[in-house]
Amino acid sequence: MRVGLLGGTFDPPHLGHLTIAQGVLETCKLDEIWFMPSHRPPHKNGSAITDNHQRMKMTQLAIDGNPHFKLSLIEFERNDRSYTIDTIEILKENYPDIDFYFIIGGDMIEDLPNWHRIDELSRMIKFIGVNRPGYHPDKEQYHVSLIDVPQIDVSSSELRRNLHDKKSGRYLLPESVRTFIAEEGLYESN
Repeated sequence: MRVGLLGGTFDPPHLGHLTIAQGVLETCKLDEIWFMPSHRPPHKNGSAITDNHQRMKMTQLAIDGNPHFKLSLIEFERNDRSYTIDTIEILKENYPDIDFYFIIGGDMIEDLPNWHRIDELSRMIKFIGVNRPGYHPDKEQYHVSLIDVPQIDVSSSELRRNLHDKKSGRYLLPESVRTFIAEEGLYESN
């Protein structure tokens, strides 16, 4: 089985995440995409992140209805910073018969040399890079497969600001996620 891993804070998960996941699933002929909300990503040190349970619920709502999309809570099971290599070591131990592919944006390819234990990680997993306008990364260094998929230019931080400013997020968020955000009163305060 071939599984793509899409990590992130998913605060909130939006149509850009879903479009990338579906594009990678089809282009790379994967069996599933596992969405992995991160517990405490190292690159978001000090940033406020919505409660884990609420991010988990929003992610599940976003992927409901697609039988190829699964929610993985592996990073919530740890109470420390989430480094990709730690997650991959656990996944490979728990699922030895699955070939994992880690999905990253073209902008993140340029940052790979700064990842924790990247040389070990690049021997353990294959990277799928999603092209982003304005980025021309060196994909050879870590054997990244660079692909083109449809993209929606939206960010979770931009959505949080818009929701805080009482904008709807309509057509950028799955309707079930929009409803959950409204019911929970998420992003209303700074």
